[in-house]
Amino acid sequence: MSMFHSLNISSSGLTTQRLKMDVVSANIANATTTRGRFVNGEWVPYRRKMVEVQPQGTAPFSKYLNSEMNVNGVKVTKISEDKTPFRPVYDPTHPDANNEGYVMMPNVDITKEMVDLMSVSRAYEANVTAFNVGKNIAIKALDIGK
Repeated sequence: MSMFHSLNISSSGLTTQRLKMDVVSANIANATTTRGRFVNGEWVPYRRKMVEVQPQGTAPFSKYLNSEMNVNGVKVTKISEDKTPFRPVYDPTHPDANNEGYVMMPNVDITKEMVDLMSVSRAYEANVTAFNVGKNIAIKALDIGK
C-alpha cells in the first residue's frame, strides 16, 4: 500500500459527495418545474434524480479484509430517476392544469432533499477530515527524515 492510498480513498469520497450535492441541489431547484422534459408531444414534470454509489472493486468485504483492506475508494455507478408518481395539485389557474384543474408536480420532497443534503454535507466533511489527517501523517513522516 502506498503512502498516498488513504488520500486517494478520501479524494474519491470527496468527488462522490460533491456530485451528490449537485444532484440534490438540482432536485431542490426543480421542485416546482412542471415542464421538465418533452416526451411524446407533451411536457412531463421534472423527476427526482438519485445517485447510486458502490465501492471501487467488486470483491466481497471478507476478501478485502483478508487482503489488508485493499479498497480503492468509491465510485458513482449511475444517476437514476425516482419512479414514484407525480403529485397532483389542484390549481385550475396554472397553465399546465388538466381539464379537472389538477397540475402534476414533480416527485421531489423538499424535506427529504434537505435531509439528504445534510447527510451528504456531513460525509463530505468527514472525507475532508480524513484527507487532512492522511496529509498530516505524510508530513510528519517526512519531518522524521530531517
